[in-house]
Amino acid sequence: MGKPTGFMEFERNAAPYRAEAERLLDFKEIYTPHDAQRLTTQGARCMDCGVPFCQSNAGCPVHNLIPEWNDLVYKQHWRDALDRLHRTNNFPEFTGRVCPAPCEGACVLGITDPAVTIKNIEMAIIDRGYEEGWVAAQPPAERTGKTVAIVGSGPAGLAAADQLNKAGHQVTVYERADRVGGLLMYGIPNMKLDKTGVVQRRVDLMREAGVRFEVNADIGDGSNGSLDARELFSRHDAALLATGATVPRDLPIPGRSLRGVHYAMEFLSRNTKSLLDSNLADGDYISARDKHVIVVGGGDTGTDCIGTSLRHGCASLVNFELFPEPPAGRAADNPWPTWPRILRTDYGHQEAMHTYGGDPRVYTISSTEFIDDGAGNVKGIRTVDVKMVDGRFKDIPDSEREWQADLVLLAMGFLGPEHAVSDRLGLDYDERSNYHADYGAYRTAADNVFAAGDCRRGQSLVVHAINEGREAAREIDRYLMGATELP
Repeated sequence: MGKPTGFMEFERNAAPYRAEAERLLDFKEIYTPHDAQRLTTQGARCMDCGVPFCQSNAGCPVHNLIPEWNDLVYKQHWRDALDRLHRTNNFPEFTGRVCPAPCEGACVLGITDPAVTIKNIEMAIIDRGYEEGWVAAQPPAERTGKTVAIVGSGPAGLAAADQLNKAGHQVTVYERADRVGGLLMYGIPNMKLDKTGVVQRRVDLMREAGVRFEVNADIGDGSNGSLDARELFSRHDAALLATGATVPRDLPIPGRSLRGVHYAMEFLSRNTKSLLDSNLADGDYISARDKHVIVVGGGDTGTDCIGTSLRHGCASLVNFELFPEPPAGRAADNPWPTWPRILRTDYGHQEAMHTYGGDPRVYTISSTEFIDDGAGNVKGIRTVDVKMVDGRFKDIPDSEREWQADLVLLAMGFLGPEHAVSDRLGLDYDERSNYHADYGAYRTAADNVFAAGDCRRGQSLVVHAINEGREAAREIDRYLMGATELP
């Protein structure tokens, strides 16, 4: 695919972000406009691989036809590229922005050279499609008369809804928040994924195609204003739980109840809601302005806390990482095409370096106590340095330190889904408290209830959630109709 000799002629040239000094002044997306010439040149780097690992299980969970649309972009056949992209991915505008691109980690060219800029090309294809008016609502030609309830409007729920609607079923998506999108709306900051111009745009198309959305709809046991799950599901022919993994991992050390210690998702979601409601004018969010911020935990959520705190105007910022600093390149036990566990400097780290002159991350450090200011507020953290010994972390003697902090954000991942809906339905759980439903079948212990996404597999990537939503939709269609033509 691409130009036969392109991978030898052209170097990787990824699209840059907006300059740090500019983007720190707002919550607009960090991306720069697409450069068509750069993209066609980068598409030319795609090799004529015997086996394109980028679209294998090691690469893309939705099995995007990556070599095909790389070649089409190189030849400037953008409409055909969009058609190929939509065959496997309902929402490339989401994955093109927030996916960490395991496809690039599995790129064959990446064995010897930097991988093809697959993520940049994917985002450019779908954005071009919207600009040209090629992306439009597509209501089904006829309805089956079957109804499906979906609980949760994150990437898994939306993907399943889109697929089931295409099959002709009447789908209603129930979301407990005041806006549709779940993680996509309130879990990922606006500077990474624009809520009005990207998320709401796709939701509006789905609504136009016939999907129904009910917001402020908390599904549970019928108490405290929630809707009874049993009663609700009895009115539908099938139901899908796509509630996500929303129980955060806590840090139960002395001082945990002090004011100023918050879960990362509380910090991020309240900021986005206030941004959308009033451009932060209502003040109904956790502000980092003039505060000494410590983010406990890395990953995408930790980076998002860094970026948001910097935009608020924090006084200082430190990011604690329990694990050692990753190597610059693949280690011997991390061979291609597995996901490269290497040092990555994301947008938030770049912004912190720009603001403070150094990397905010501190590695191999463990928090031992939150320090009380005497009035019930956090004023710092005590820590100890650690090292790995026989697979376990051990404290390093005489390495205790104290850090100033009046805002601590816990970004240590999630333990699993909440159980209000599942307990009411009598569902089984796996050893990690996720809803038990075998991969491939997605059937729970309840007769007509399926589960997909993070609530079934545990915390994972948006692209995995989209894949599970699509596959669960296929199995629901098969359950309803006896056969299915959904991919």
